[in-house]
Amino acid sequence: MALVILLSVILGVAQITARMVHTVVTSDQQLTAVQLAEDRLEQIRLDQDYTDLETTYDGTETSFPTLTGFTRTTIITHVGGAGKASDYKKITVTVSGPGILSPIARSVTVGAP
Repeated sequence: MALVILLSVILGVAQITARMVHTVVTSDQQLTAVQLAEDRLEQIRLDQDYTDLETTYDGTETSFPTLTGFTRTTIITHVGGAGKASDYKKITVTVSGPGILSPIARSVTVGAP
């Protein structure tokens, strides 16, 4: 009887440990995705060449040397333009990867200088 109780306790601890490890790994992957998105947005915000943002950054990247399976997509939408009442670009970066249930998306608006 004592052996059955001991076995139940050990299996319970093993199950809790497995859940905790899964949660940590998933959280780490999500944090990595957020960092990839934030890094790209910061890079775009710091770029002085407003007119060529689309040419330079619009598109999908899949080659991250230490992050196998991650995909980062940058979409830049130009609103208005020169001589119009408004001239700004909305940038959305979406990152997906292993262990992430739904893609992480971050957006920022950059006004014309």
